[in-house]
Amino acid sequence: MTEQVMADNDTMTGDKESGTETKTPAREEPQAAPAADDPAALAAELEKARAELAENRERLLRVAAEAENTRRRAEQDAATARKFALERFATELLPVRDSLERARAVDRDTAGQALEALFAGVDLTLQLMDSVLEKFAITAIDPAGARFNPDQHQAMSMVESEDVPANHVVEVVQKGFLLNDRLLRPALVVVAKSKS
Repeated sequence: MTEQVMADNDTMTGDKESGTETKTPAREEPQAAPAADDPAALAAELEKARAELAENRERLLRVAAEAENTRRRAEQDAATARKFALERFATELLPVRDSLERARAVDRDTAGQALEALFAGVDLTLQLMDSVLEKFAITAIDPAGARFNPDQHQAMSMVESEDVPANHVVEVVQKGFLLNDRLLRPALVVVAKSKS
């Protein structure tokens, strides 16, 4: 019967007037599954299917791991962006605080009653500003007397000192600040050096 179908598929086309005919090839039949009684062929096909399954499973695991890594990286980037979003704001705000602190450092003994009220206002303003900075995890670095730390301090000069050991901070010219334990601005310091 299959010979009949193949013969029907091989059709003759042609031009009746010119007498030429062309033969159209028959469509290929799909490959038949191996015979059930051929165990070697079945075993080979099973092994091939298992190999494909293992390869596809490995690909799926790799894609899932890459997606998870991408998700984690995105979460970390977003957390870092949120954590340090205030950096520019804080950097701009610190000089204002420095000016207030310098105003407060004026010798009060020589000031009159009017200036005393001004100093009280400056003190309150500084306290308020410090509490705002603290809310946003901005902490001051005030290393007076501490060992010089180049990661957090910037030496402005070195002086000989009998009271402070070498490589320790003698004077803090300007406080430094940290934002979430990351350096926002180093402390400007004068460092003690050993006597020559």
